[in-house]
Amino acid sequence: MSADNLIRCGWALRSPLETEYHDQEWGVPQHDERVLFEFLVLEGAQAGLSWQTILYKRENYRRAFEGFDPAKVANYGPPQIERLLADAGIVRNRLKINAAINNAQRFLQVQQEFGTFDRYIWQFSDSQPLKNHFHSLSEVPPRTPLSDTMSQDLQNRGFKFVGSVICYSFMQAVGMVNDHVTGCFRYT
Repeated sequence: MSADNLIRCGWALRSPLETEYHDQEWGVPQHDERVLFEFLVLEGAQAGLSWQTILYKRENYRRAFEGFDPAKVANYGPPQIERLLADAGIVRNRLKINAAINNAQRFLQVQQEFGTFDRYIWQFSDSQPLKNHFHSLSEVPPRTPLSDTMSQDLQNRGFKFVGSVICYSFMQAVGMVNDHVTGCFRYT
């Protein structure tokens, strides 16, 4: 079966960029520290917006946030904030930019405490991807008790823009949960 004939989750059919993201990244267990930080920032930036908007700005985010190096972002001050606020390639929202910097600082604290952010974040799913069995997108919840727990713990640690819905989207993005619908070729 060619790539054009594959059955995919419905949200992945809107654009070639979303199809590529769906086919290659979404739901794949991720353990790279920078990529985990990247998705933490991007999911927070998405709040109130579509994932498609963020996906189209992703390369700009990578450039603007220096490859999502949390050690660099944690040290951003007023000059870098002003640079980011002037960057039309990203979402120019002061609260979200400040949250990204704050979250970089909290990210480093978690690394100090747990050795890696990966070890900390994956503990919420017992270090295993959770595989759901949804037949349609309408069955996929926006949040779960597990994302509620993760959100609360992140907030208690001082993270911002980490509500339960954002956490669940993060969990889907980094493969902590597999929410590909059962008919999707990526489900297995």
